[in-house]
Amino acid sequence: MNISDNTFLREESSFLAGVKDCLPTVLGYLSIGFAAGVVEKTAGLSIVEIGLISLLLYAGSGQFIAAAMIGANSPTLAIIFTIFFINLRHLLMSAAISPYFRHLTPFKNIFIGSLLTDETFGVAMNEAASKKWLSEKWMYGLNITAYLNWFIANIAGAIFGEWISNPEKFGLDFALPGMFIGLLVLQLISRRKWMKDVLVALTAVAIVVGVSLVASGSVGVIVATIIASSVGMVVEKWK
Repeated sequence: MNISDNTFLREESSFLAGVKDCLPTVLGYLSIGFAAGVVEKTAGLSIVEIGLISLLLYAGSGQFIAAAMIGANSPTLAIIFTIFFINLRHLLMSAAISPYFRHLTPFKNIFIGSLLTDETFGVAMNEAASKKWLSEKWMYGLNITAYLNWFIANIAGAIFGEWISNPEKFGLDFALPGMFIGLLVLQLISRRKWMKDVLVALTAVAIVVGVSLVASGSVGVIVATIIASSVGMVVEKWK
């Protein structure tokens, strides 16, 4: 790659480029964030509380579970520990993306990692697979756009959700997994390594099912992520 090509790539990886690359997740976040706001409002949270939980917790599955446990008057410690274990996968995602930002200060790495979600991680890995590197400004654009979009969607759900008593009726509960499946497909297409990806996927599915029989689904996801990614790395090196 010559100097002009490298300059072009860096211009394309600006803050605004990160905003643009986040757009495919926007509609999914709007729908599932709206549904989260509805559920949280039904659980008895105020609009201010819903705004704070969307900014401070910032986790779709965590917020749905928190709303359900709050509505059931569960103990505070039980809510905290449940959300902690459910979101342990974020440690793995942050660890996977950290090598691209070793040159940054610890504060900047914490800022990037704290705003990382399943979807922005998927977009970032797709970007890394095609360019072999990630831009700090591009990552800010991606993360901040998703963060603000999620907050707005939660508030909208809190305000207008009183007219929607059953979000599942409109398929809003499937918006988040559907969006992530789309991101996964795009990444698989860009890699064009079908046999390796299928092997890793089947390994992950088998481990999740097996571990879930003796432990929680969240533990199964974490164990499957570690083992399946290790299998993928070994196969990649061996080939």
